[in-house]
Order: sequence, then structure tokens, then C-alpha cells
Amino acid sequence: MTAPVIVGVDHRPGSRDALALGRWLADVRQVPLIVAVVHPAPSAIGSGRVDAEWIADRHRAAERVLDEARATLKDPPGVEYRSVASSSAAHGLHDLAEQTRAVAMVIGSGPAAPGRLFAGSTAERLLAGSGCPVAVTPAGGGTAPGALGRIGVAYVDTLDGRAALDAAAELARRTGSTLLLVTVVAAGDAALPFLIGDDAERAFLDTARETYEEALRRAAASVPDVPAEWSVRSGDVVEELAGLTEVDLLFCGSRGYGPARRVLVGGVSGRLLRRAGRPLVVVPRA
Repeated sequence: MTAPVIVGVDHRPGSRDALALGRWLADVRQVPLIVAVVHPAPSAIGSGRVDAEWIADRHRAAERVLDEARATLKDPPGVEYRSVASSSAAHGLHDLAEQTRAVAMVIGSGPAAPGRLFAGSTAERLLAGSGCPVAVTPAGGGTAPGALGRIGVAYVDTLDGRAALDAAAELARRTGSTLLLVTVVAAGDAALPFLIGDDAERAFLDTARETYEEALRRAAASVPDVPAEWSVRSGDVVEELAGLTEVDLLFCGSRGYGPARRVLVGGVSGRLLRRAGRPLVVVPRA
């Protein structure tokens, strides 16, 4: 089987946006789409009869979720729907991604809805340890995938930043989109302790900006076959990146350390997950 895009769905309204993004990514990459729902696996503890009844109820709930997904997608040909039994939604999706060698996973965010199969933040758990890029759609929807023709990259000159750039550039090539590379410099009062003095702080910020600008120029030049713009912005890094509503997707690295080829969500990407106004794609480190 060709490596697919996987969309994890549940009863939350955000699943509709995840399905739209997942279908777009699968069409762009010309790969299969798997829509998956995870339900609790049988437990070895407790009354067998009660456990069996509860598991059967959760399995029926999972099938209803898949029926909703079919209706949302209008059940196009070539889409596979899977019900996966596991100890948690994130664990089940991780296993499915590894079994199928998925090229990406997509999941919706937003507040919990009645009838959820599992409690807790599936998105945050899914980001911890994924071996493929994980896309999380924001609550409240937005423009249709690909409508803006611009793909954002939260760029820093590290292995993680370059991995995010490579993944974003590949998608830009396939869609004819423009890349927007953004680096955020801390606001003046947050950069250095006030005791060093205003002149020294301004000199530091000027030097930092020049360094970031040069790194962005090199990064844009490294993908000559893709139109690329870049920008250095000042302020709180999460607020600035979360405000990038002019892009279809925002790619970012996981963080600068952790197991090779695994997403290990860091401080910025973890906070962005809860604040981003556009779909966020967290890429495994190189």
C-alpha cells in the first residue's frame, strides 16, 4: 500500500476541518486517505460481562463517528475507514501510522464534545513521539485548504527549522504556493535584563536581527524552485506566529533535541498548538 495520509476523527466539531485538510493533503500528494477512529480495547481488569458491554457500546460509538465522516466527505472512492482498538486515541493512531508508514497525520482541535471516546488532549499526546508530520486544525475552521496560496514556516537555523522548511517546500512545489519564512525576535524589554542599559540592548537586538535576516536569506535561496518570501518580526514568538492568518498552513519543527525522526513537542510548538489561527504542522526533527 502507498503510504497514506491519516485523519483521526471523533465526535468533536473540529473533525470536519481535519477531514477537509486531510483530503486536500492526500489529493495534493496523490496518496490514499485513511479515516480512523480509535475506541477502547478490552481491559484485562474487571468484570468480563460489564467490560464486554462497555466495549461493545464504545465500538458502536466509533462506527457512528465513521458514518459521520463518510457523510462529511460524501464518501468518495478510494477512502478507507478504520476502527482501531487501543488503550488511547494517540497510541492507536501512532500504531496505525507506523503500520502504514503514513506520510502525515491530521487531527482536529477544539473543546471536547459529549460522547468522546477518550478523555484528555489527543492532539498533544499525538505530537509526543510521532514519526511523521502531525497537522492540527484550529477550532472554528477558517478558509478552505489551499485557498490562500501561501505556506508559512516558523524558521530557525537549526536541524528542526530546516526539516520544517524542507517539508513546507515539498508541499509548496506540489501546490504552486509561495513560502513565507518567519523568524520572531523577542521584544526589546524581553531580550536582555534592563541592567545592561538601553544602548547595549539595542546593539544586541540589531546584531540578532542581522543574523536572523542572513539566515532567512540563505534558507530562501536553498529552495530556488519555490517562490519564497521572508520576514523578521518582533514580539512574543507564540503571539506573532499564531497571528499568521495569511497562510494556508504553518510548519514548525518540534524542538532542537530529542529522539531522531520523532516529533517531541517543545515550548513554542506546544503553545502554538493551543493558539494558532491556521492549521499547524509539526515536523519530526531531522
